[in-house]
Amino acid sequence: MRTQKSLSWKAAVCWGGAILVSVGSCGASARCRPAGLRCEHLAAPMGIDAAAPRLTWRLEDDRFGACQRAYRIVVGTDSVAVGRGIGEMWDSGRVASDGMLTRYAGKALLPFTRYFWRVTVWDRDNRTENSPVAAFETGMMEMANWQGAWIGDGRDPDYKPAPYFRKVFSVEKAVKSARAYIAAAGLYELSINGERVGDHRLDPMYTRFDRRNLYVTYDVTGWLRTGANAVGVLLGNGWYNHQSGAVWNFDRAPWRNRPAFCFDLRIEYEDGTHEVVASGLDWKTSGGPLRFNSIYTSEHYDASQEQPGWDTPEFDDSAWHGVGYRSAPSACVAAQQVVPIRRTAEYRPVAFRRLSDTSWLYDFGQNMAGITRLKVSGERGTRIRIVHAERLRPDGHADLSNIDVYFRPKEPEDLFQTDVVVLSGGAEDEFAARFNYKGFRYAEVIADRPVALSPESLTAYAQHSDVEPKGRIATSNRLIERLWEATNRSYLSNLMGYPTDCPQREKNGWTGDGHLAIETALYNYDGITVYEKWLADHRDEQQPNGVLPDIVPTGGWGYGTENGLDWTSTIALIPWNLYLFYGDPTPLQACYESIKRYVDYVDRRSPEGLTAWGRGDWVPVRSQSVKELTSSVYFYVDATILARAAEWFGTEEERLRYAALADKIREAVNRKYLDRETGIYAQGTQTELSVPLYWGVVPEELRSKVAEQLARRVAEADYHLDVGVLGAKAILSALSENGQVETAYRVAVRTTYPSWGWWIVNGATTLLENWDLQATRDISDNHMMFGGIGGWFFRGLGGIEPDPEAPGFKHIVLHPALVGPDRFEASHDSPYGRIVSGWERRGARVIYRVTVPPNSTATLYCPPHVRGARRQKLEAGSYEFDWEVVRWFSGEEAENENR
Repeated sequence: MRTQKSLSWKAAVCWGGAILVSVGSCGASARCRPAGLRCEHLAAPMGIDAAAPRLTWRLEDDRFGACQRAYRIVVGTDSVAVGRGIGEMWDSGRVASDGMLTRYAGKALLPFTRYFWRVTVWDRDNRTENSPVAAFETGMMEMANWQGAWIGDGRDPDYKPAPYFRKVFSVEKAVKSARAYIAAAGLYELSINGERVGDHRLDPMYTRFDRRNLYVTYDVTGWLRTGANAVGVLLGNGWYNHQSGAVWNFDRAPWRNRPAFCFDLRIEYEDGTHEVVASGLDWKTSGGPLRFNSIYTSEHYDASQEQPGWDTPEFDDSAWHGVGYRSAPSACVAAQQVVPIRRTAEYRPVAFRRLSDTSWLYDFGQNMAGITRLKVSGERGTRIRIVHAERLRPDGHADLSNIDVYFRPKEPEDLFQTDVVVLSGGAEDEFAARFNYKGFRYAEVIADRPVALSPESLTAYAQHSDVEPKGRIATSNRLIERLWEATNRSYLSNLMGYPTDCPQREKNGWTGDGHLAIETALYNYDGITVYEKWLADHRDEQQPNGVLPDIVPTGGWGYGTENGLDWTSTIALIPWNLYLFYGDPTPLQACYESIKRYVDYVDRRSPEGLTAWGRGDWVPVRSQSVKELTSSVYFYVDATILARAAEWFGTEEERLRYAALADKIREAVNRKYLDRETGIYAQGTQTELSVPLYWGVVPEELRSKVAEQLARRVAEADYHLDVGVLGAKAILSALSENGQVETAYRVAVRTTYPSWGWWIVNGATTLLENWDLQATRDISDNHMMFGGIGGWFFRGLGGIEPDPEAPGFKHIVLHPALVGPDRFEASHDSPYGRIVSGWERRGARVIYRVTVPPNSTATLYCPPHVRGARRQKLEAGSYEFDWEVVRWFSGEEAENENR
């Protein structure tokens, strides 16, 4: 047994021939500290509209068995008083509960008000400890509180140059605080006194604009100065005024119009008074250097038309024009309570090559979603194109042929993924796209006359929803780490306030891609606010009969004949997974009626319990799977989730009805497609076997038989994949959770075609859309639909699973695989703290280490090849087990198979 002098508590017990070392701290100096306070799953949010916001926290307590026995919350407007435990808005009193998520239940919250809150917890020893004081601030709260008018420049929707707006105002008293509230139909950049406000990009986020618009709040206290001030607003088209053509008819959206905005600047003075500087007819507008902007294609910028200082009070705006009123785009303008899109990383080229006197190629070393920034000087009028591409032609030039296939240009000047810059002739011009992003690894800069460029002339920036990392994989198998990294790059590249399929060819919120990657998303990132926003988009898009489009949001495309269950089950699967990972029933409750309408619609069309409504196993390797089988399985899953949700949000009659419907569907699937003698579904493709296994349709007594058939089919394929997106989602867990973990591992680390590893060994830095590198369609190089493997590393290898009966990892289910690499560790920052599950192999023994966070418990299930081990209940703490393994399928064996 090891000794660790820094640890004040240690216990060792014999466990079925194994040694358990459990390490914690319980000395007199040990403390329980409430931490990580969040409101609406955001840290100190500003401008929220929730009347009863959710409040969450966690414990920092490294003692063995750490837990919370009770809590008390106080909320008030005086931070000092709240720090002393006095809150005039709400005092919950002592609540005997181990829960760490509750709703505000005090006096009615007022708009434009900053509230402070503190939580006191009673720990395992019934001692109290206070959190630091946290804050949240309300916004408009309701539409009637807006004072500004919606205004625009009066131009036609087809007019290309972007509109600039400005207003000068005066501040003559000492300012206590100032908040800017801005809503836009389209996109905006806000500036005050010549300085850009905030670090958000592509605000506000894409919604169904004729049903819901979002506004953003900024603290601009530090931007104001005594005397004259100026506010500037630059509007972009975004998805609101899509001028570019594509097969999805973005340009025919029912809401399409010239961008407009509404603005309130609320200034609180030290003397207790306040005033609002609002958008209205006293603003002015003009064109400027941004001559064209399309979120789908590119931006065109003419530096010779810059108006320096246009957003400062000193600027002469006598040549600017008046504005006009616009009607509000919808009757709902709500707070954007979502993690913002930001530039998250800067990349310098890893290679730079001059292709000709007027063409240069930049290689940034990895695929990404984002933009480039050009710094260059040259003759006035010089026209430069920046072509962003994932691939190169044989001659070394940028190749767009794999991603421009659905672009339908209306005019020659609209160039796909190609920014256009016209130089001013000054000392140096600088350009970076404001209202666009692209998917690329390479950028080719092409000038219409010679200019001087260097590796420093072009910089790339990754840009996406800035979700906080929550998961980590560390292992001696570099292929696994590279796969995990590539999966995460693809995920982030496709998160722009909603999950997308690819950041270049489409940028669509394909529902299938979204739910196929949901476990990968939530193991790795804190994405709940993005998904809650996307679920609101679903509810906005749902037809009265329950039908959903297969891209959300949409301007109208997607209500076709294949927008069925294997794609649009997002309405049930996303809120269910948020419940599992966060323990928060709010998204499920918000979607309950929508799930009912959806399931009821399918039920009316499927009296026998079977349906072929859907897209099927998209982009398979070879085998085609029966669509009625896979779609009916998703119908079963939706009905099952709905029955569970009805326990909390519906009636007993509804619970019984949907539980019976789920049973009916399951029986219908098994009656038609399952051969009970052989354990084969339908034709026995990998997808047809793995999908029923993964989603719980297989009768319990036949699960092993079906899993054996699946393992046999995989072995016959030499452990290669023969699946599309539905099978890729299911196959690894279907194997590993049914006694075939070694087969699952062989599949996961295969590096010959077709496999995930095949992409990596061929240089991919993100996940691809097609298993076949020589395919001629469906060939984006940054796609998330095959991304389920990223979640399997946590669930299938690390064995970290949420428990539906105690969600949010209140109780953790641990099924470590103990297979493959000599060293492996998965960690996940759950709502209760960090969970760690990992091992280190030492000959015939393995050291297994696990951490259960405070206020959680776990059940550890040992693999059958561990000698003498059994199921074990674990309290909060860090554990180390020394086990003898009977057999170990190593990474070396899998590598030999690859060779």
